[in-house]
Amino acid sequence: MIEVKKIKEFEIGEIEELTSATMDAIQEGIGFGWIKKPAKKKVIEYWKGVILVPNRWLFVGKYKGVISGSIQVVTLSSTNEAAIFRVFIDTHFVARWARGHGLAKLLLEAAQKECKKNKYTHVILDVRETQKRAINLYEQLGFKLWGKLPVYHKLLDETMVSGNFYFKELKNP
Repeated sequence: MIEVKKIKEFEIGEIEELTSATMDAIQEGIGFGWIKKPAKKKVIEYWKGVILVPNRWLFVGKYKGVISGSIQVVTLSSTNEAAIFRVFIDTHFVARWARGHGLAKLLLEAAQKECKKNKYTHVILDVRETQKRAINLYEQLGFKLWGKLPVYHKLLDETMVSGNFYFKELKNP
């Protein structure tokens, strides 16, 4: 019923499914950095760009055989030797219609497993304080709050929302 996979190129129909899930999340206010809902073409171009970036790993989650969420792991450039041990989680989301089945957790666990496999020891992420379900998941999985930014994200109505910043040390069993 649910599955996660790391992808380096899209198979037939996958970019359309991911775009549809993304548009659903944006409609709900997840954002992806956009304040206003972008054109579908712009979202497709965004996803095409993601898989071209060498220091981004894209994982997609499927619910009932349809891509309904994703998570990205951003690794730092080898020129940043002082921080080469850590990665950053970006655009972790699940479409509204696929929530409540454990896909968000499965995506995050798959990303962490790949990080460990590639010898990364720390993961950092940020999230709007209004995303309570995501915050609960991150804290359940051992992420520690290390800071807050009072002016983090602007909403469509121009109000500002605070953001929480988390880290997790990846320990091998």
